[in-house]
Amino acid sequence: MQTGLFWIRYCRQCSMLNNATGFDRIYIACGYTDLRQGIDGLCAVIRRQLDIDPFQKNVLFLFCGRKPDKIKCLIWEGDGFLLLYKRLLDGRYQWPRTKQEVMEMTQEQFEWLMSGQSITPTIRKAKPKKML
Repeated sequence: MQTGLFWIRYCRQCSMLNNATGFDRIYIACGYTDLRQGIDGLCAVIRRQLDIDPFQKNVLFLFCGRKPDKIKCLIWEGDGFLLLYKRLLDGRYQWPRTKQEVMEMTQEQFEWLMSGQSITPTIRKAKPKKML
């Protein structure tokens, strides 16, 4: 029965890729990450490149490769890591590609990302037209 409770809990939490309200923090690794890496490789990226401790409970780390239709998520659960992989069948993520650093996201930004919107909306400055 213990195994059944485990899967019920994680089936609910696996929908977290559409709703991450159960996490204390959400970090996104901006730029490109080699998604061929597994848990150990992504932990090394978190420690060395992002300068964050990957052994934080209730913290979600997000990574994207060159193709913006696939992401990996890494979570420390206290007794081991959970590695999730999501591939969109149609569409792509609006992943921030310019910075090679980490960014902490809000729940609202996470929802924007999962719905295909940019997490850093830009407002362009209007150029005034000459008045006649």
